[in-house]
Amino acid sequence: IHQGEFISIMGPSGSGKSTLLNIVGLLDTASSGSYHLLDKEIMGLKEQEKAKVRKHNIGFIFQNFNLIDELSVYDNIELPLIYSGIPTSQRKEKVEMIAERLGLSHRLRHFPQQLSGGQQQRTAIARALANNPPIIFADEPTGNLDSKSGSTVMHILEKLNKEGKTIILVTHDMNVALHARRI
Repeated sequence: IHQGEFISIMGPSGSGKSTLLNIVGLLDTASSGSYHLLDKEIMGLKEQEKAKVRKHNIGFIFQNFNLIDELSVYDNIELPLIYSGIPTSQRKEKVEMIAERLGLSHRLRHFPQQLSGGQQQRTAIARALANNPPIIFADEPTGNLDSKSGSTVMHILEKLNKEGKTIILVTHDMNVALHARRI
């Protein structure tokens, strides 16, 4: 997968799509082989080193959103910025900017359970983009959404790709996969 590509990984349920995504996204470790990410050999890296690579280079979007229910939309988006040591004033600016971009400005003080599925997924996308990573991994990002919200999410991913982000999407839905440049 080359920088700036938008690819879909397809297969039936249980075929290993999410496992593959977790391995290339540095959430799981392969049992053998070689894996290069951004010209760096990943196999053999310690967990702390993998976390550093993830923090600066990867954003994740999951089917079930993985938002923290006890945190507001603002706080969910801000979380990766806190982990990255971004000063408070810069965090506020970044959160507000990305919330505006994703149509969430009016929902920043709401909690995940107060949002529609589409709003929850846009919050998850905002959180994934908070540190401006060059790579976005999306695991069935439309799986829990109605068709209109799913279409909105795919439009966002297409736009991010046009801006230069590498998008790696896992899906079993051919209509979703066709948004990518390569399957």
